[in-house]
Amino acid sequence: MRWLLVPTCTLVVLSANVQASRLSEHLASPELKVKMQEVYGARAIQRAEAFSRLLTPRAGTTDQQKLELVNNYFNNLTYSEDPRLWGDEDYWANPLEFIGARGGDCEDYSISKYYTLMELGVDEKKLRLAYVKAIRYNQFHMVTLYFPTTKSDPLVLDNINGRILPGSQRNDLQPVYSFDAKSIWVMKSRREGTLAGSADRLTQWASMQSRFSSEHLRAPRRQL
Repeated sequence: MRWLLVPTCTLVVLSANVQASRLSEHLASPELKVKMQEVYGARAIQRAEAFSRLLTPRAGTTDQQKLELVNNYFNNLTYSEDPRLWGDEDYWANPLEFIGARGGDCEDYSISKYYTLMELGVDEKKLRLAYVKAIRYNQFHMVTLYFPTTKSDPLVLDNINGRILPGSQRNDLQPVYSFDAKSIWVMKSRREGTLAGSADRLTQWASMQSRFSSEHLRAPRRQL
């Protein structure tokens, strides 16, 4: 299985602007803390403060260590389907909502890992979100990908399997498409991906980024 969905020539010119919504800047806002407490309760402030500490790793931390740290942190949050938690069939929570609600589904795990790794200094060109089919469960799923180099087999950060493994070892996942903050690539086959245009075509992704930038916090249908 080949997970290198992005043509090498596009990596230089397609630069995501996700850093416009830096997690640390949001979490430093006193107004946001008040809002989080109102929407999610007092414990949400404790979770936000614990997450802030995660964003200040020791000097010299390698990308591999950052991957392990972030993957383990978010995989400890509670899995919950969107209809139960948000009252929607398919809702992509921004990282503030995911931390506030203390859980979510596969999209929420993946999106929060993606943002957090960039916050920790991982090169955005090495990161992608991938929509896949989880063959064992016969359902669609989302994971975060880390490419050590543009031509390498990416590492897969996943909430189903907590081990960070190369894509070539995840035969239980079949890639469908991948995307970043700006662009989307659709799989023509297991070995080829084609640039398919702007990621704004993904309605949930565009909506999530807008809510994150504006610090919009949606109240869950029920608390976890």
